[in-house]
Amino acid sequence: MKFGKSSGVPSDLAALDGKTLSLDKAMTMVSFVLLFFIVFIPIFMIVYNAFFYEGQFDTEMFKTVVFSTDNIEAMTNTIIIGFAVTIFGTIVGLFYAWLLGRSDIPCKNLMRALFMIPYMFPPFFGAMAWDMLLSGRGGYVNTWLMNTFGIETSLFNINSLGGIIFVEVSYYFPFVFMQVVSALERMDPTLEESARIAGASQKTVIRKITIPLVTPAISAGALLILISSLAHFGVPAILGFSKQIYTLPTVIYAYIDRAGGSFDGIRQGAALSILLVFVVAMALILQKVVLSSGSFDIIKGKSMRPTLIKLRGAKYPLLVLAIMTLAVIVVVPLLMIFLEGLVRAYGLPFTPENLTLDNFRNILTSKATMDSITNSLFLSVTAGVLCMFLGVMVAYVVIKIKPKGKEILEMLSVLPYSIPGTVLAIGVILSWSGALEVNLYNTIWIILVAYLARYLSFSMKSASASLQQVHPSLEEAARASGASHTESLKDITLPLIRPAMVAGFFLIFLPSMRELTTSILLYGPYSRTLGVQIFALRDSGQIPQASALAAIAIVIIIVCNFIVTQITKDRKGV
Repeated sequence: MKFGKSSGVPSDLAALDGKTLSLDKAMTMVSFVLLFFIVFIPIFMIVYNAFFYEGQFDTEMFKTVVFSTDNIEAMTNTIIIGFAVTIFGTIVGLFYAWLLGRSDIPCKNLMRALFMIPYMFPPFFGAMAWDMLLSGRGGYVNTWLMNTFGIETSLFNINSLGGIIFVEVSYYFPFVFMQVVSALERMDPTLEESARIAGASQKTVIRKITIPLVTPAISAGALLILISSLAHFGVPAILGFSKQIYTLPTVIYAYIDRAGGSFDGIRQGAALSILLVFVVAMALILQKVVLSSGSFDIIKGKSMRPTLIKLRGAKYPLLVLAIMTLAVIVVVPLLMIFLEGLVRAYGLPFTPENLTLDNFRNILTSKATMDSITNSLFLSVTAGVLCMFLGVMVAYVVIKIKPKGKEILEMLSVLPYSIPGTVLAIGVILSWSGALEVNLYNTIWIILVAYLARYLSFSMKSASASLQQVHPSLEEAARASGASHTESLKDITLPLIRPAMVAGFFLIFLPSMRELTTSILLYGPYSRTLGVQIFALRDSGQIPQASALAAIAIVIIIVCNFIVTQITKDRKGV
């Protein structure tokens, strides 16, 4: 009898292994199918519709659109803005990352937190604020200077290529700042110390040791700036439309808007989208060349803190410079948004008799506004939850199951964030507007599909990092004790990576709440998001009302960010 019982154990294990294999296959299949529909089909439809018409190969429309004089000018503007923002944003981000990460400047922790603020808010909020301040037609600062000093023409004009570049740099430099600060803190300090002992000056150490070693972080942040700037719609639309300064995203929007959402307008947008993809592809190749040209081993096993550089007499001048930078990029725009939300009409002086809460009251009682807030909350929460679980599943398949073709799965999950959001929106329209017998056009669901594709990589990367730290022996021990594969996942793996799942959710929730570039091409009569509603109010000339709603959005973002900070802090303490 005992022999019989023991001989039954292998068959039980075989059955358990069979169930494990079945679950692994199911997760792998679901991951491939979902990414095929969410990611591959939209990208394929862009290429297909740019070069095929009614099943026939046709390049005439592509040539007409791409080689149009106006579109060539828009492409030139896009490239100029994109690369200028990348260069200046990288310089600013690198400088302040070094200053706050490696020097003895006072108030370092507070300053570091404040320099993260621009990342939280939509860049087009800043464009609205600076347009109200420095618009050549009637900005508050220009009007005051002209009235005070009797000047006939405005001294400043934010409605220019330089103005667009300035605003985008103000909001995109944190991409490099965050990457480089983290790299500097993890860098082996003995390399710099050896150079100093050998007689190298501080400037030489920074130029030949520090910067080369953090090149991967710099290139990663710079690439994020470039992709974001190339695809951005809000800042060029707000600052450029009045002076007929167009970029590819604003031209794509104009094509679709003028055509009333017709197929011809969408095809023309798809043709221009190919150009955006081409520029981004060149940037990715350049990044690969840069990273393949050297060794960047900066993290060592021993726990060592890099030596802080003493600023001596430059300490307080640099502190003043940092405070002034924060005032320009954070305080002034936010203060302008809130003040304009209180004024009775745009252009009136900010005196007590001109201030009122009516704008806020009217906005909060407007059905269109409340619907936009509801839509954004629904999209943000739903996209966050779905992406969180889908990202964990894809990460588990790639890291733990490792099926054939896992590289394709990983590439599909991160590809949408490597292409401009405008391009992704065009692909989603072409895919889910009836061409494949599913019509989601002008509904909230088509925006959700775009958000799922756009932000999946956030949760996937977050989950991947945590799953790599979960040793396989933990799940194996659970299964050896009789737990099913599902139970080991539920009781062992998921609890261990729960902090990463929570972080992944909020990494998606926050940008979804303030998103505009993708939504502006996808919204319908009843699916306006918060960002779209603010842009629409401003576009219709209701600037105080748009500012009031932007102020409300800022409060929502601050509250959400506070909740995120508290939750992640609690998770770290667990």
